[in-house]
Amino acid sequence: MRREITGFSNPLLKEVRSLREKKLRKRAGLFLAEGLRIMTEAREAGFLPEMLFRVKDREVHALEIALESDVLAAGGDVIETSAEIMAKLSGKDNAQAVVGVYRDHGTELDAIQRESAPIWLVAQAMRDPGNLGTMLRTGDAVGAGGLILLDDCTDPFSVEAVRASMGAIFTQKVVQCRWEEFVAWLRTGPGQLVGTSLQTETDYQSAKFTSPCFVLTGNEAQGLPEEYEAQCDLLVKMPMRGKADSLNAAVATAVMAYEVLNQFRRN
Repeated sequence: MRREITGFSNPLLKEVRSLREKKLRKRAGLFLAEGLRIMTEAREAGFLPEMLFRVKDREVHALEIALESDVLAAGGDVIETSAEIMAKLSGKDNAQAVVGVYRDHGTELDAIQRESAPIWLVAQAMRDPGNLGTMLRTGDAVGAGGLILLDDCTDPFSVEAVRASMGAIFTQKVVQCRWEEFVAWLRTGPGQLVGTSLQTETDYQSAKFTSPCFVLTGNEAQGLPEEYEAQCDLLVKMPMRGKADSLNAAVATAVMAYEVLNQFRRN
């Protein structure tokens, strides 16, 4: 259905704006994605918003026309409004011209087909949504199956994480579970668990990786707990030639993921 919102007091605006809060996102099972680029990535991955908000009275890109057409054909809502109301909705003065409301598509751990991809990324207690989004982008780039989030991680469906993923939130499977649940599941089938750590002498380029490889990165500040490291099949570290003693968590994940990918490409 196509409709228009002209007033700031419209109850739907309040409802959609509330999706910026984690508790209300979880309750509704919905999340926000902003911008035509991300929403086009979602469309190409088979995801359409249940509601598409767009700023009216402006030049429209062909990709937006296609997106709008698909949303209407699928029974969704296209809601036209002003730039001022869109800024209120997004919480940004320079708001995007299109915002979508999507259904949460998190995956259960038991639904993962581990051998469907040679690489899986795993993050423990990741707190920064920018790092989480970057990991999703890295996973997409290396052909990983998805990102498994352990323990108390930041919400992958927050506006900040979705934005940082640049659309990879729609191309990568996202699992949220506890460490104990993950380890129990992992040991029921094939899978090499590789942790990044300073507590090893094994250089990441000298290690031998096997598929499916689960690349485990710890919390930005604390790294992996000792008991988690003890259960890894392999611990590796990257050389640090300067004064810093570690890399940013998302950067370290990307370096590791590409090393695993390059080994698999050579074999």
